Amino acid sequence: MPLVRCVECGEWSRLSEFADRPRCPACRAPIALSSEGDRPRDLEVRKQGSYKPLLLALLGGGLVLLLVCGGLVGFIVYYETRSTFPEQKEDYADARARFQTRLTRQGPAPADGPAQGLPEGLPPEAREVAYVSGGLRLKAWVSAPPPFPGPRKSAVLYLHNGFAFGEDDWEQARPFRDAGFVVMVPVLRAENGQPGAYSMFYNEVEDVLAAAEELARQPHVDPTRLFVAGHSTGGTLTLLAAMTSKRFRAAAAFSGSPDQDSWARSQTFPLPIDLNNKRELQMRSPLAFARSFKCPVRIYYGSQEFFFKGPSEETASLARKAGLDVQAVSVPGDHTTSVSSAMRQAIAFFRSK
Repeated sequence: MPLVRCVECGEWSRLSEFADRPRCPACRAPIALSSEGDRPRDLEVRKQGSYKPLLLALLGGGLVLLLVCGGLVGFIVYYETRSTFPEQKEDYADARARFQTRLTRQGPAPADGPAQGLPEGLPPEAREVAYVSGGLRLKAWVSAPPPFPGPRKSAVLYLHNGFAFGEDDWEQARPFRDAGFVVMVPVLRAENGQPGAYSMFYNEVEDVLAAAEELARQPHVDPTRLFVAGHSTGGTLTLLAAMTSKRFRAAAAFSGSPDQDSWARSQTFPLPIDLNNKRELQMRSPLAFARSFKCPVRIYYGSQEFFFKGPSEETASLARKAGLDVQAVSVPGDHTTSVSSAMRQAIAFFRSK
């Protein structure tokens, strides 16, 4: 049975674990079916035997290291392919004001919603609102206001993982709601049949900031106490938003990608930019602009996520050298199982700000 790798989190699974209109068993990102319906699309397929060359290389060239480090050294070296971006001295927001991305393709996000729209029906604790970003009218789910007026509450803008919004994304943010925060989960351009073109972590930042302004306008929200958090794709956008705007009191990224040069090399679906243009990748990489964070930030990553460990710690280190309150925090688990622990820590972190 072939092994397949999710383009979102990079985890390998057996093909038999995917059913009709499947989701990745590791990160729950939706996986579209191929036109023939015989296997999931946008998954890298590897036969079981294809691990043999890597295994032989590890055994032959790094036996001592593997014995000393429990077999992890070769694995880490294999996955930690970092970019060579020079550290940028200019502020990220200023750089964005002068930069114009050039998309090589115009189209929907890589894994669109199965029904080309938002999930049918709203949970009783949510309501749908619209927000406008760059002339695009987009949608979001936000916590419904209480039945009786009361004090305005702190709010979390929660950015979902993957490239489409589903009810499970709303459910993932439940700990923030249970902790007393108002929560908004925006659907970004080109997702779930919404207008606009997918730009791979660039124009979507404008959507995040526009959604934050809409959240601040909600009558039950204290506009001075807005926080931003997100998982995976949403974690990357969390970091970029925290470098672009002073709107947020603090930010928490769960398994975000600070280095898009490295991230892009691991993807198997068509990307909308010229990967030979390093500036395009640099403008999407928090690692390149680590001095630009405008609020306290925690960069959480799973203890089993070797791909994110190095870039996350390097980003935090560069930010701290600039005097910023930014920390990379390892939590037990993988791309999915680490989120609940990271979210508990983020709630305590937000409450302290």
